Amino acid sequence: MNKTYRLFISHSWAYSDYYDQIMKLLNAQGLDYYDHSVPKHDPIHTNGTDKQLKEAIELKIKGTSCIIILAGMYATYSKWINKEIELAKAMGKKIIAVQPWGAERTSKVVKDSADIIVGWNGKSIVDAIKSFG
Repeated sequence: MNKTYRLFISHSWAYSDYYDQIMKLLNAQGLDYYDHSVPKHDPIHTNGTDKQLKEAIELKIKGTSCIIILAGMYATYSKWINKEIELAKAMGKKIIAVQPWGAERTSKVVKDSADIIVGWNGKSIVDAIKSFG
């Protein structure tokens, strides 16, 4: 019986194509996983306060095996990705940074926070997920 990995994939909705591509890479590897992420098509519904949104994201991260963060430059300037990093660190969650394919510049904030940095490759990402089990 395969283990089901519980993942939170941190991403900016403005760059949701990267999220979709990561999902395709994971699916192509046959990884059995549950996605705790907040995709653009299924947002967290709160009354709009930062405190409520932070609490909702914290609940999503709490039950995960690890966090995957796309290390594009936009991540450096994203308020919510930085909050997700803080929450993950506070909960002792492992962080996998994925360098976007072909990116010349990547986020130092994400890479400095990561427990492992992998390239834009399904096998590398899945191997990292399994190593943190």
